[in-house]
Amino acid sequence: MTDYDAVVLAGGAARRLGGTDKPAVRVGGRSLLDRVLSACAGAGRTVVVGPRRPTVRPVTWTREEPPGGGPLAGLAAGLRHVGAGRVLVLSADLPFLQAEAVGALLESADERAGAEGAVLTDAGGREQPLVAVYGAEPLRRELGLLVAEHGTLHGLPLRLLTDELKLARVHHPTAAFDCDTWEDIGTARARIRDDGSVLDEWISAVKAELGIELDVDRAGLLDLARDAAHGVARPAAPLTTFLVGYAAAQRGGGPEAVADAARLAGALAARWAEEADAAAGGPASGADEPS
Repeated sequence: MTDYDAVVLAGGAARRLGGTDKPAVRVGGRSLLDRVLSACAGAGRTVVVGPRRPTVRPVTWTREEPPGGGPLAGLAAGLRHVGAGRVLVLSADLPFLQAEAVGALLESADERAGAEGAVLTDAGGREQPLVAVYGAEPLRRELGLLVAEHGTLHGLPLRLLTDELKLARVHHPTAAFDCDTWEDIGTARARIRDDGSVLDEWISAVKAELGIELDVDRAGLLDLARDAAHGVARPAAPLTTFLVGYAAAQRGGGPEAVADAARLAGALAARWAEEADAAAGGPASGADEPS
């Protein structure tokens, strides 16, 4: 049986982004929501609270009624669809969340005696309650008490819930980084392209786009490409073509499978190029750019 379910809150108004559909904004060629969904792929059931959108994997969709009631109302709506004893609660704007951080939360909640969950803290040491794992029953208990006291969950601040829970703290400033403004989006896109991580980010993005799970021996493949081509000028190219070939094989092989995989990877590369143009002050053609 699964260890946890996940509830991803993806229905905020994103006023600081001018009302843009924030979960659909792309960082590294992938939507913020898809990046979060990849990090919690180990969940038994994943519930996304918000409007339906295309996603990298199947999820259960729900909405709070009426929409726009805030995080507590959204969380209560998501809890109606989970059955595991622990619930991973995430916002949909975490570009650097990885499965490693999710595992650290789950482990910390287990290790601290009497803990009712665990929460990530950001670079300033502040708790981020929308990057946390909670016991399902403590969540339901506290939400019920809040409804009894206030008559509704709509518009209530999240701290009214988390202040009453005994939570372990996990310091992970990178995973806790969220995107509230266009400046945050720009910072995330620049960090994705950092020389020390750009190839790992690109490989992860290509695998997600092609729908494959494969441990890539980056060094070995680059060595092979160097030996075959007498040196690699653009190391992303041989890795990408390898993944395209692998995806085509998984789909039965043949010209059509190769063309389809190449089209998906090419479209992803075009989105990366659009972001680079925008960062350099060029024309922004992406639908997620402010008008």
